[in-house]
Amino acid sequence: MGRSKTRSPLRPGAAASARRRQEGGGPSRWHPLTALRSALRGRSVAGQVFVLHLVIVLLLVVAAVVALVLQVRRDSTQEARNRSLAVAETFANAPGTVAALDSPDPTAVLQPRAEAARRDSDVDFIVVMNTDGIRYTHPRPDRIGKQFVGTIEPALAGEPVVEEIDGTIGELVQAVVPVEDGDGTVVGLVSAGITIENVGGATEAQLPLVLSAALAALALATGGAALVSRRLLRQTHGLGPHEMTRMYEHHNAVLHAVREGVLIVDGDGTLMLANDEARRLFGLPPDAEGKHVRDIGLDPGTAELLASGRVATDEVHRVGDRLLAVNQRPTDRSGGPPGSVVTVRDSTELSALSGRAEASRERLNMLYDAGVAIGTSLDVTRTAEELTELAVPRFADFAAVDLFEYVLAGGHPDPAGALRRTAITGIADDPPLYPKGEKIRFVASSPQGRSLTSGRPVLEPRLAEAPGWQAQDVERSAQVMEYGIHSLITVPLRAGALVLGVVSFWRSRKSAPFDTEELALAEELVARAAVAIDNARRYTREHNMAVTLQQSLLPRSLPEQSALEIAYRYLPAQAGVGGDWFDVLPLSGARVALVVGDVVGHGLHAAATMGRLRTAVHNFSALDLPPDELLGLLDELVARIDQDEAQDEHSALVTGATCLYAVYDPVSGHCTVARAGHLPPALVWPDGSAEFPDVPAGPPLGLGGLPYESADLELPEGSRLVLYTDGLVEERGRDIDVGLERLREALSRAGDSPEDTCRAVLDSRRPVRAGDDIALIVARTRVLPADRIAEWPVPSDPAAVGEVRAAVTRKLAEWGLEELTFPTELILSELVTNALRYGGSPIQVRLLRDRSLICEVYDASSTSPHLRYATMTDEGGRGLFLVAQLAERWGTRYLPTGKVIWAELPLPES
Repeated sequence: MGRSKTRSPLRPGAAASARRRQEGGGPSRWHPLTALRSALRGRSVAGQVFVLHLVIVLLLVVAAVVALVLQVRRDSTQEARNRSLAVAETFANAPGTVAALDSPDPTAVLQPRAEAARRDSDVDFIVVMNTDGIRYTHPRPDRIGKQFVGTIEPALAGEPVVEEIDGTIGELVQAVVPVEDGDGTVVGLVSAGITIENVGGATEAQLPLVLSAALAALALATGGAALVSRRLLRQTHGLGPHEMTRMYEHHNAVLHAVREGVLIVDGDGTLMLANDEARRLFGLPPDAEGKHVRDIGLDPGTAELLASGRVATDEVHRVGDRLLAVNQRPTDRSGGPPGSVVTVRDSTELSALSGRAEASRERLNMLYDAGVAIGTSLDVTRTAEELTELAVPRFADFAAVDLFEYVLAGGHPDPAGALRRTAITGIADDPPLYPKGEKIRFVASSPQGRSLTSGRPVLEPRLAEAPGWQAQDVERSAQVMEYGIHSLITVPLRAGALVLGVVSFWRSRKSAPFDTEELALAEELVARAAVAIDNARRYTREHNMAVTLQQSLLPRSLPEQSALEIAYRYLPAQAGVGGDWFDVLPLSGARVALVVGDVVGHGLHAAATMGRLRTAVHNFSALDLPPDELLGLLDELVARIDQDEAQDEHSALVTGATCLYAVYDPVSGHCTVARAGHLPPALVWPDGSAEFPDVPAGPPLGLGGLPYESADLELPEGSRLVLYTDGLVEERGRDIDVGLERLREALSRAGDSPEDTCRAVLDSRRPVRAGDDIALIVARTRVLPADRIAEWPVPSDPAAVGEVRAAVTRKLAEWGLEELTFPTELILSELVTNALRYGGSPIQVRLLRDRSLICEVYDASSTSPHLRYATMTDEGGRGLFLVAQLAERWGTRYLPTGKVIWAELPLPES
């Protein structure tokens, strides 16, 4: 069919243009004003659509403006009510309000406070009054002492009230709340409010913006309607009904004159129209139109295609002795009715083309599947396995991936090194190929060796005619040929300039050898897999670096101490390295500090941040600070780190770090715990019952602004203190309370020893591998026996130093530590003398026999001595120098009521 024959009947617009020229005009041109006038006159469908669209949009805009104004006014009034109530309650509960009401002159105290609070809180008045409603404060001083205007009865009953009234300063929204003393008695009232004028001002301020937005929306809608009208005018070419009827008559004539079958099927599969050629090619009955395509005698394949409505291009169907090329397209792509248009040509030559198209479609599907199925994990080995599993049997009968060994560990490939068979998949389990895990060095003449050297794929369509590959392994090569493997493709795994390894595809069951088209497909397939393998290699390298860094920062062994029997576990996350850490820190006086912390996030930054925080805790613990003060210093440190790193756009902040710090004293059995955003510790009593003690929760580290609080626990000997990170109890999709309850149940069932407790807790977890790190410490308490503790009060008399030395000598003899008598006497003499001279009463001496001999001198002064080097002419200043020389360690520990100077002497070897 010639193109001119099909197009000439479809141009009725040309006749209309000629008619318009004959009626007195030149060439017709579209103009926006002309289209607008035509639309407003309503002579066309475009004009009717324009007017209807404009009216609907106008109504919607007006309704939206009215609704928005009403909403803004209501929200402003509600905001005034909320703010008035909040300000009144804040002022009523402020420190000093109750005391001011009981003072001789409440106005003198409360008036300046109320005015300052009014200005800061952006309300119009804050009035404080007695229970009779007599004002103590008012923005206008002349109203002080007069009766309050408003409802006060609910407030006198202890309930706040919010109302809108006409007050002394106009119409307003006010709240009245009670002021209660410590016994809950109402001793006064506080009212705060905002005038309606100020409330309405917010609405009036937003009204211009609302109106501007409405006008803009109306303008956009008008422009959109004009564009729609323009498009309709273009599509109809300005034709009237008569001209459009002629156009459809021409279409119908062309439809039945062409020598190509045309069918129109609706969305339900009903045949709506079939031209003469389609009836001839398919052999349709005269009454086919109006019936379902499955009921008009078509072959099942063609009927299924027409009923499905799917897109088809030159799809070949055999109908009788004909090969029909069927094309099908949907009719609803541009807003048309649901259904499809089918064109049919009789072309037996398309059979070969159909086969090639099917092969091409299968290859495209394989490449698409490669993008989805390869690289689902960041594991190098698994990614290689996904490549071989995709290729077999769709592309090859056997496939193998060989990678350089350094690649498996995340490193750069070594071209001179050996390769490791990382993955192999085949249609059978017994091919005579190198097995998985085999270390391989390919000779230069092998296809794999040539691919690695040249960086290009190699095709060996017939292995029997390519003797070079047999030099790799003569015996194995013969077995390969006997097995039936006859064709090979090798493709290097390239990631940029790096060659990570080589992929081999073999064919045995399919008799046709690989061809050049399949070589291109293999190259594209491997290129996509190479990206995923390189990503996995890079991730493995970073993961190994983070693991190495984390392991170097975590404690490798626990320090020796006698206060606690400790067991611990650290389980890394399933993917990535987290920032969980723990520590056991011996302190002075045989005490021990337990620390557990968590840095939000994974990777190198989290591990490095964890190391910085752990080092800071080590340094701060050397100051013998209480847990709450130590967390305060750590919070300030994190805030400074964030300030420094905030200046660098490539640095990440530490916000999200948590920490729990506990100090246990084996002498008293006393434990002090403080936490910064961390989960509370668990406590297992000697009878086996478990609970979570109430420890005040402070904010995470780095937020600042709030002090930390500590909790004091009295732990009997044999109690178990359990510290953990959130990875132990948190799981996605489960409330944390469920995890805490599961932990409590596991602790109740666990054995007495810390090791048994760790094992029971981890065994109770489901799933076994979590998405976050887990740090767990179980510490069973011990108490220092009374016979290893000696204490003496020291009178405020220099002669008491000799009595202390005598008592210490007797106690050391009782403990069998006579070798330490001289240094102990010398140390205590100096420390007691300093306490008598510079300290305050009471003064007390304590000896502890632990892993070392601990000497402590307490006095009520907070002034700490410091070490200095005396000159030859100085009469004093050498005492602490001698203490430092004789003692293994010494220092100062501050208490709320004074300080302790302590020194440790190593016990003699038995």
